[in-house]
Amino acid sequence: MADKNLILTLAKVIVAVAWVDGEISTEEMSSLKDLIFRLANIGVEHGNPINGEEWARLEMYIEAPVGVAERTRLVEQLQASLQSEADRALAIVALENLVQADGVVTDAETDATTDIKQALESVKLGGLTRLRQLVGHAVHHRTAAVAQAPNREDFFEDYVKNKVYYAVRQRLQETGQQVSLSEADLRKLSLAGGLMARVAHTDQQVTPAEMQIMINALQANWGIDALSAELVAEVAAAEISRDLDYYRMTREFFNYTTEPERQQFLTVLFAVAAADGQVDAAEREGIRRIARSLQLRQSAFIHAQSQFDSD
Repeated sequence: MADKNLILTLAKVIVAVAWVDGEISTEEMSSLKDLIFRLANIGVEHGNPINGEEWARLEMYIEAPVGVAERTRLVEQLQASLQSEADRALAIVALENLVQADGVVTDAETDATTDIKQALESVKLGGLTRLRQLVGHAVHHRTAAVAQAPNREDFFEDYVKNKVYYAVRQRLQETGQQVSLSEADLRKLSLAGGLMARVAHTDQQVTPAEMQIMINALQANWGIDALSAELVAEVAAAEISRDLDYYRMTREFFNYTTEPERQQFLTVLFAVAAADGQVDAAEREGIRRIARSLQLRQSAFIHAQSQFDSD
């Protein structure tokens, strides 16, 4: 029977193949999630279901493209996870099912799948040969260039606690862009961006006017350059449509800021809400909840609100 480690590693490799052409279509995403769900059920059937943290680690791969180096690292992990011919067959069938799921098989998918199948078929299973191969793999993994491949799971805590920072960091790594901020400041401003985007997204969209207010606020209140402010605001706006835990974000923002900063930040949130000319009831209540999570007094909320009252 396939163990959980094999199932999880196989699921990550399948996601990596889905990303091989740089994007995942809606149909492909549905098929991908269905395939992963079926793999997960194998664990359920044997009394070892995938837990919440393990699902979150899978989602890290689903949400952003997987490059060649990272895919190669995952394939090596999958090779090391194979214990039987049944394991190998399961992996190969899963790969074939994925690439054919949406009815369109690209050359990139074909090439990647062929390479992975060859890598899996090269694994010698059973007895002393397998033991030697595993030892050899361990040595290879410590010395080969692939050992330096990106591993997004190293930043799992950021993914959970400060999703915008995680996404900003991923964007910087992909583009090679530099920002004039310390890591601590980038974490704090990512949290600020996420909370501003939360208010802006109250009506299910972030308008250009709201985006500009966010960018201006990041520059005016924390003195960062325009390029860094735009990056944080853009990523925050893109991420806020996902299932962000903004209660956790406010707790983290509390830890990174002083009380005067938090009080001033309420004014910033009202400025974002007023970008379209007025602050509606839903936006006001959203800011009130953030203020409570930031342990600010009602008087601070009233003071910030008074600067944007239209009555």
